[in-house]
Amino acid sequence: MKFTHMLAFALFTLSAVQAQEGIQFEKGNWEGILAKAKAEDKIIFMDAYASWCGPCKMMSRDVFTESSVGEFFNGNFVNAKIDMEDGEGPELSSRYGVMAYPTLLFIDGQGELVHRAVGYHGVEQFLELGKTALDPDKRMSSLTARYARGDRSPDFLYNYARAAMSAMDPKAEQITLAYLDTQDDWGTEENMQLIFETASGSEPRLFDYIAENRAAFAELYGEETVNGQLQRLIINTLDPNSADEQEVFAKVEAAYKKAFPEDAASMTANFRMNYYGMLGQMDKFAAEAVAYFEQNPSENADELNNIAWAFFENVDDEKMLEKAVQWAEKSVELQDAYYNNDTVASLYFKLGNKKKAKKAAEHAIQLAKENGEDYSATQELLEQIKAM
Repeated sequence: MKFTHMLAFALFTLSAVQAQEGIQFEKGNWEGILAKAKAEDKIIFMDAYASWCGPCKMMSRDVFTESSVGEFFNGNFVNAKIDMEDGEGPELSSRYGVMAYPTLLFIDGQGELVHRAVGYHGVEQFLELGKTALDPDKRMSSLTARYARGDRSPDFLYNYARAAMSAMDPKAEQITLAYLDTQDDWGTEENMQLIFETASGSEPRLFDYIAENRAAFAELYGEETVNGQLQRLIINTLDPNSADEQEVFAKVEAAYKKAFPEDAASMTANFRMNYYGMLGQMDKFAAEAVAYFEQNPSENADELNNIAWAFFENVDDEKMLEKAVQWAEKSVELQDAYYNNDTVASLYFKLGNKKKAKKAAEHAIQLAKENGEDYSATQELLEQIKAM
């Protein structure tokens, strides 16, 4: 019995030690955390998170609990973990410019931001981030001050550009261009990586360089990644509040001609269709969709099905719905699956064609049963079809 008690005590002690191995976060309010940091002459590390954020949860589970992380951060920082959407969070989010999660902030006892980074960091990367925040020569506040004083040495500008990128600083592109102005050759692998990773759409020179050297960037990152980045940059240049849709279309078309000269016409047509869809202008969306598929017959089952389903949900014009049926049936020809047979059934139901709707719904259910898919929505549709 004595041995059992001793074992239980040992296990309890071990679990208590293990529980304290990770970062110990303060429980008080922000003013109290600031006061503690000031009294101890320490920097605050703030995990600015949101309750729904997957990477935030991963860091909490896999990084903050590590003993090496706990030892370093508990010894060097006052640690705070604050939900940016609850309590004091929204005001702190506004004060420190939190735009994505997780944002990892380092703040002095006066409440001044000294360093920051955004996104998931593994253990080693996170420890390196903490060391950088403690180094007066490397943290963002020091780099920003050096830049403001006029330092334009290449090594400094390169490091500042990468730090600004990691912090999602809107000046990252501007700093990158300042660095590139010191370079005779933008095409070194190091420079191309900096260009590709810092480009966000606000500096046309970076977009133009990636577009003009698309093949070279594809060798580094792969064609799909480069094409996706170019499309994101094009979208990021658009003003979401612009009332002049023709100006938007002209700007997009010009950008596509630079980046994808061989596919600019079809990509612009696709953008016009999706643009009206995002705005909820479904009559224009439908007209652009018809024009798009007439000019660019699709062999992509998912694309055909997605547009056909959008018509089912948003379009009432019978002639337009008949176009959607053609797309959905072609989708089935390309890939006979539950999801697109369900679309065919739904469209025929909306058009009042009971026989074809019933046939497509029953086939969709059969496929779903064979593949273990949930077909409850189609079963409900079938009951409605039978009641027509």
